[in-house]
Amino acid sequence: MVDNDEARTRFLTLTTAHLTDGCIRANVPVRCVRLVSVTAGDHLAGRVLPARHVGSVDVFLEAFETAAPGDILVVDNAGRLDESCVGDLVALEAKTAGVGGIVIWGLNRDTVDIRAIGLPIFSLGTIPTGPLQLGTRGPNALASATVGDWTVDSSDFVFADEDGVAFVPADRLADVLAASEQIRDTERRQAALIASGTTLRDQVHFADYVTARAANPSLTFREHLAAVGGAIEV
Repeated sequence: MVDNDEARTRFLTLTTAHLTDGCIRANVPVRCVRLVSVTAGDHLAGRVLPARHVGSVDVFLEAFETAAPGDILVVDNAGRLDESCVGDLVALEAKTAGVGGIVIWGLNRDTVDIRAIGLPIFSLGTIPTGPLQLGTRGPNALASATVGDWTVDSSDFVFADEDGVAFVPADRLADVLAASEQIRDTERRQAALIASGTTLRDQVHFADYVTARAANPSLTFREHLAAVGGAIEV
C-alpha cells in the first residue's frame, strides 16, 4: 500500500494531468475539481484528512489530533463564496501538526501570512471575512468531506498542482501511479522527438489514420492508436 511519503515523492515528477490519465488507463473513476493554490507553483499529495466546517475552528483542531504525518486536511465548507473558513492560524497549526497541506471547498483569507507559513493550500479563492455564522455540527464532521461532486474520506488520497485537485482511492493508488508514470515517460519521449524534428503527426501515423477513416468513417483515433502502438492520451 502506498503511504504519504511514497505518494509525495512519486508525485514530484508527475502532474494531476498525468494522474487523471492514469486513472483512465487503470479503469479508476476520474475525480477532479478546479481549485487554485494560494502560492503559485505549490503542489501537495497525501491521504485525505476530512473535516466539515460549520463556522468554528474546533473541527480542524480535532482533526489534527488524529493526523498522521503528511495527511492533507480536506475542508468541506459547502463551496461557500461569502466567507472564508481557513486563515493563518489554522495553516500554522496544521503545519505544526505535521499536516502536508490543505484543500478547501470554500475560501481562505490571510493570504500574505499563509504564503509566509509555506504550507500548500488550495481553495476556491479568497475573501477577507471569516465565518459568518455558527451552524450545527453533524455526527460525521470528521468522517468525510464533499469537494465539488465528490465525497472523500480517509480511504482516498488527494493530489493538487496548478491544474487543480485530483482524488484517487488508496486501494488503487499503486496502479494509478504506475500508469501515470508510464504516461509521463511516453509523453517525454514524444516531446523529445517533436523537439528533434519528428512531429506528433508523424509519430502517430496521422496521415494513415485520415486515409483509413475515409474508408471506414466509424474508425476512431483511439482505435488507430491501438493498432499502431501509439500511447498518447487523447
